[in-house]
Amino acid sequence: MAKHNPLIAALDTASIAQASTWADSIGPHCGMVKLGLEFFLAHGPDAVAEVVGSIPFFLDLKLYDIPNTVAGGVRSVARLRPALLTLHASGGSAMIEAARNAAETAPLRRPKLLAVTVLTSFSGQALAETGMGGDVRAQVLRLGAMAIKAGADGLVCSAHEIAPLRDLLGSGPILVVPGIRPKGSPTDDQARTMTPLEAIQAGADYIVVGRPITKAADPAAAARQIALEIV
Repeated sequence: MAKHNPLIAALDTASIAQASTWADSIGPHCGMVKLGLEFFLAHGPDAVAEVVGSIPFFLDLKLYDIPNTVAGGVRSVARLRPALLTLHASGGSAMIEAARNAAETAPLRRPKLLAVTVLTSFSGQALAETGMGGDVRAQVLRLGAMAIKAGADGLVCSAHEIAPLRDLLGSGPILVVPGIRPKGSPTDDQARTMTPLEAIQAGADYIVVGRPITKAADPAAAARQIALEIV
């Protein structure tokens, strides 16, 4: 598509063959494809390169460790040239700053760093169980502001936090929104969802859609339909 395509298709599988099939069929209808922890741990970085080829991709590893270790992780995966790479905002400002400094050493093109605020599977009750005070929105805003100040390029948040994040941080940060479900789709394990068009209209730069595409009878057609709706 000629226009910016904000659709990211999540290829959530541990199978190289399945991920490759999806990438080939779905990739032309998306702005990016996403590979995550399940695939990366099963096969490693070389398999990521094999599956994505020349397709822009989002490497969703949600890095979280001491600053030096996360910086090393960023340097290690930067050679794959992911367009986007995730780390947990809750790792703190020193960790995020170390990750950004490491990303800046990447050859040719550095990955854009996205800080995950609160997982979209989390409800207020789940957040409270971790010992964090306040509601989900307050925690997202607190972590989001800290992460951007520390050097993150953008945030991963639910669609319900897009508007307050834009009010707080402006249009600069990239906002990537998972937990997207087309109208009529089951919510599965997502607690804070929205439809693709609603999320884009609310101010998301990218939306991440997984099972509604990959579990469809025709994944390519499902991706194409969502892209046509939002582009």
